[in-house]
Amino acid sequence: MTRISMKYLLILLAIFLPLGFASAQPVQQRQGASFEVSEYGVDLQSDQRLIVVMAALDAAGFDPLPAGREATGFRARLRKDLANLDPDLRARLKTFYERNRLPSPATTADQAARYASLALALGPGPAFEAPARDDDMPVGLLEVLDFAPLVHEFYRRSGIDEHMVEYVRAYQAEGDRLRAPATEMVRSLLTYLHTRPITTSSERVEVKTPSSKKDKKDAKTYSFRTKERRFLILPDLLAPRGAINFRIIGDDYYAIVPEGTDPAASELRRAYLQYVIDGLVLRFNKEVALRRDAVKQLLNERQKAGAAVSPDVFLSVGRSLVAAADARYVETRALEVLGRMNRSRLAAVKTDAEKAELAKNSSIEIKAIQDETVARLAEEYERGAVLSFFFADQLKGIESAGFDLANFFPDMIASFDPAREMRRPAEYAEAVQRANAAREARVAARKAAESTVEAPTGRDAALVKDLADVEETLRRKDYNNAEARLREMLASYPGEPRIFFALGQAASLAAMDATDQEIQAQRLNRALGQYRLAIAASSPENDKAILSRAHESMGRINAFLENSAEAMKSFDEAIKLGDVRGGAYREALEGKRKLTQP
Repeated sequence: MTRISMKYLLILLAIFLPLGFASAQPVQQRQGASFEVSEYGVDLQSDQRLIVVMAALDAAGFDPLPAGREATGFRARLRKDLANLDPDLRARLKTFYERNRLPSPATTADQAARYASLALALGPGPAFEAPARDDDMPVGLLEVLDFAPLVHEFYRRSGIDEHMVEYVRAYQAEGDRLRAPATEMVRSLLTYLHTRPITTSSERVEVKTPSSKKDKKDAKTYSFRTKERRFLILPDLLAPRGAINFRIIGDDYYAIVPEGTDPAASELRRAYLQYVIDGLVLRFNKEVALRRDAVKQLLNERQKAGAAVSPDVFLSVGRSLVAAADARYVETRALEVLGRMNRSRLAAVKTDAEKAELAKNSSIEIKAIQDETVARLAEEYERGAVLSFFFADQLKGIESAGFDLANFFPDMIASFDPAREMRRPAEYAEAVQRANAAREARVAARKAAESTVEAPTGRDAALVKDLADVEETLRRKDYNNAEARLREMLASYPGEPRIFFALGQAASLAAMDATDQEIQAQRLNRALGQYRLAIAASSPENDKAILSRAHESMGRINAFLENSAEAMKSFDEAIKLGDVRGGAYREALEGKRKLTQP
């Protein structure tokens, strides 16, 4: 090997090899072992109170769909079932909703959030009793508390109880879909933090004993009551897409999740982080209290700078650690993905000049990822998470050492220097400026790309709509009807690769629900056949996304069936197509990585 090629190899190794090393080992140790999220405080539930309140809100005229878009899936089914709702009741529901509607620029998610809070505050059905009005209630809940009597009347007179079993099943089906990705999200976060959440808390309660006059001066006696801390994921098929409602009621953390949410790439991840870290702050509240004056000093500085920050020291410490952990977690995952991509690129380059260019571009990409982390931490710092940078620095050491975050928390909170943390704004200004410029460039590039993509018209628009309807059918796990509809569509669109791909998805999803191994294998092989047809029917120039996704899907199925050689071929084909828009390049890289793991 020549001196120059050795030089570039060393540069590339320095850039690529560290990525993902720190967190890979704990994940490998857990592979093959049972991981049940209930052991980590997580439960997925369908809540009838939420179903009824959101159904009443829909009857009141709440509609998160874009103008002109017709309801599909569960919302369409609900509206059909409530078509004969008493007009007077519907009018009173509508009057309440309109009278209490939030003014612009409130979003549909903002409108729905208060009613979700109401649902969690109500008693169980059929009474759905409202809690007593209390000035300590959140303002949003107080504003809609009088909707509760209308909810009770709606339940009693709408006939919704006759459909409740079917509705609960639909919500449970969405919960079943969420379970696997939510489990992976929890596993990944806890592996990153090297910790286990605190799932119980203790409450001191006074022991009441019979007293006499001579006992009045005696000291009061107390005992401790153990309570369970829960993180509850509640699917909501009537919520606006992409807007997660997060509520904390006592020791229960509620994440209300719209249909189609990806737990790993959403606020659900951050909500679970808060559940884990709030437990730590509660456990080490004495250590936090000892640094109260130092944290107050930082908060006062932010107030002087014009920031609206909470004076609550415990809240600020918890928010800071949540912000730091989320930012560091996202950065490490991004660097791991970049590392795998670069190792794949390195295998394809041949000349020293290409290696030098790859090393240069990799350094730029790494710097951009790190700048984005700094920008995120800066935003949190300016909003009152005054220890976000400090905790982020501390987490770097834990990432590489692999020690439990809980064991280091007391030392961390004891060691920060207020003067050092006050200098952060001057230090991060340049990185934030670069990150903001990069964000603006991405937005501009996306808008330019969108402007060049023509909206489907005519025949293609009809196909897109039909496929969207089939997707809703698949979400309800009605696989037979979905397949039947797709085969009917083939008569109108013969040789259409998108239909073949959808047939492959339908067979693959049906296999996931099969309990009989033979039936499961039959469905998976049927899915493989449909994906092959999708590949054969696709144009290499115009259907790269379909080709990419079909190859990656075949790779996953073959990996599951332990056909490693075939799986590797499929993943390689998807990778060879590159990171095409709408494709599965990164998923293929991840699939190939798992195949090569011991």
